[in-house]
Amino acid sequence: MKVAILGFGIVGSGAYEILERSGYSVGKVLDIRPHKELGDVLTSNFDDILNDKEITVVAEAIGGLEPAHTFLVKAIKAGKHVVSSNKHLICTYYDELLTLARENGVTVRFSASAGGGIPWLHNLRRATRCDRITKVFGIMNGTTNFIIDAMISDNSDFSDVLRTAQSLGYAEADPSADIDGLDTARKTAISSSIAFNTEISEDGIHIFGLRNIKKCDIEYIKNKLGKTVRYIGTGICEGDKISAFVEPLIIDNDSLFASVRKNNNMISLEGENVGQLSFFGQGAGKYPTGTAVAQDVIDILSGDIKSLTPGKKREVDNTAVSKSYYIRTRADVPSCIIESIDVDGENKYIITKEISVFDIHSISKEILNKDGGSFFAGIER
Repeated sequence: MKVAILGFGIVGSGAYEILERSGYSVGKVLDIRPHKELGDVLTSNFDDILNDKEITVVAEAIGGLEPAHTFLVKAIKAGKHVVSSNKHLICTYYDELLTLARENGVTVRFSASAGGGIPWLHNLRRATRCDRITKVFGIMNGTTNFIIDAMISDNSDFSDVLRTAQSLGYAEADPSADIDGLDTARKTAISSSIAFNTEISEDGIHIFGLRNIKKCDIEYIKNKLGKTVRYIGTGICEGDKISAFVEPLIIDNDSLFASVRKNNNMISLEGENVGQLSFFGQGAGKYPTGTAVAQDVIDILSGDIKSLTPGKKREVDNTAVSKSYYIRTRADVPSCIIESIDVDGENKYIITKEISVFDIHSISKEILNKDGGSFFAGIER
């Protein structure tokens, strides 16, 4: 039995090295770029992989939706197990891929799509076997945590820290997916889908991005509220309602999340039996993420081919969760939601009464239309 890897970028090359060092044979690597070190293992023709009966597992690390989606569908229909690190792909085609895999007697694994090198999805999946998971939440994006941590530690401006993150390779040239919350939303959707045995679309997840955070927010949260802030993705199942949202969250200084430094991640679950479990580590990078891909491949090659069963798709209902919010804005805010307000020059620092996640995100649209630089953060209850 051999493995094929699609894409030889950061994650694909990391998975290749780890598998080879661990004694597992990589039969083919698909990439359109030359890689002399791969020799005959390299191909630019996917049919070379599809028609090779010795290749039983296809690991995708191309990224994006196409041609990755087409390749995986063809591999599944050809009776090959598939592994993917591609959070965008898994989030978009979750039900289709799982259903197709069951119809063809193979499995789909995607542990690297949320948490990177952290064994998060693997253990979340195990936890659902004998427990009811009620909440998944945590720091799921190393770029945003690096930015917040540096702003707090070094008293730096957002733009300066972002440039540093880009120079270190923590942030892309276009950092929108990270700082606008799309990356965390996809990981939240995947985690919630597994935890609650359903399918959650990223489109239903409410997002407050991190783009507008300023030093004055960090200072107010520290000096006036005596707290700190982190960027958190959350999925909650209460009765028949599922809530899912991504927001900066103001937390106590002694919170476990407050101790997560630099570009590290920490993701937690709450189960009725087990209570809270937290998983900490590197959420991205060549070898951490490559390890997660390799672990999925090794599980399959070792005979662990039990597949997830796609649950019924359910809509997110963010009216079910309420809390107070911090708002920094120059715009007028409806007085009915204000608990307290401080004014410093043109800036208003507002703490709201408890309000549902759905309502605050609806109200925020009006506020942002008046002041596009406004910043919003939930306050941990």
